[in-house]
Amino acid sequence: MTSGTSRRARVLAAAVGTGVLVPLVAAATPASAAAPAVTCTSAKAGLAGKLKNDITAALATRKGTVAVGLYDRSTDTTCTLRASSAYDSASVVKVTVLATLLWDAKKTNRYLTDRENTLAKAMITKSDNAATSTLWKQLGMTKIKGFLSAAGMTQTKPGANGYWGLTQITVTDEQKLLKLLTARNAVLSDNSRAYIVKLMGQVVSSQRWGTPYGVPSGVTVAVKNGWLQRSTNGWRVHSVGAFKGGGHDYVMTVLTHGNSTMNYGIATIQAVAKVIHRDLAAS
Repeated sequence: MTSGTSRRARVLAAAVGTGVLVPLVAAATPASAAAPAVTCTSAKAGLAGKLKNDITAALATRKGTVAVGLYDRSTDTTCTLRASSAYDSASVVKVTVLATLLWDAKKTNRYLTDRENTLAKAMITKSDNAATSTLWKQLGMTKIKGFLSAAGMTQTKPGANGYWGLTQITVTDEQKLLKLLTARNAVLSDNSRAYIVKLMGQVVSSQRWGTPYGVPSGVTVAVKNGWLQRSTNGWRVHSVGAFKGGGHDYVMTVLTHGNSTMNYGIATIQAVAKVIHRDLAAS
C-alpha cells in the first residue's frame, strides 16, 4: 500500500515532468529580483528627488533593458541606473576610437594627417562604418586598450576580430569618457577635446535623435548615437551627449537593448532625455 507521502512525491515528479505547475513547485521557486532603481544625488535641494521620480516615471511603461547616466557639474548632480551593465556598443564606440587616435597622436607630438581627419569626420558626423573599420585596424588592440586604461574605462571590453560594434560598454565608462571630453585632464589635450566635441556637434540631422531631445534653446549639443539589431536582445539603441548652457554643464548616457524596433528604442531614450533637460532647466 502506498503511503500518502510517497504518492505525493510521485505526483510532484509527474507534474514537473509534464510542465504542470503545482503548489509545491511554486513555493520552492525564488521570487524574481526586483528591478534596479534609479539613484540620484545633488548639491541642489530637491533636484535629486525630482530627477529620480521623473526618470523612473519616464521608464515605467517602457519595455527592454535601459541603463542611464547623468552628471551635471554645475549642481554636482549624478543619476545612475544599471551603471555597470554591459551592452554591445554599436556606433557609440566611435567616440572612443577617435579619442584613442588623438591620445596616441599626442604621445608622439603629431597632428592628425589629412586622411585621418577625413576618416574621423565621416566616422563621427555620418557614423561611417568603413571609416571606423579603417581607423580601428590602424590603431590595433594595444593602442585601444592603452587608451581605455589611461581613461580609467576598466569596464569597456573591445570587440574581437575587428568587430568594433560588439565592444562591451557600460554607462559608467561612457560617462567617464564624456567627462574627459568636457573638462581639462591629463589624458586628452584641450585641442583634442575641442576637436571631438566639435565633430559631435556636427552630426547629420537625421542622427541627432536621442539624448538631445527636449534640450532647451541656447544649450549647445554634442551627440553620438548607436543602433544595431541582433538575434538576441533585439535592437540595441544608444545615445551619448554633452550639453552646455543655461547655467548647466552636463553629460548624459542612455543605453538600451531588448527593443522591438529601432524607433521604439529611440522613443525610450527620448522620454528619459526630455525629463532630464526639463528638470535641469528648472533648477
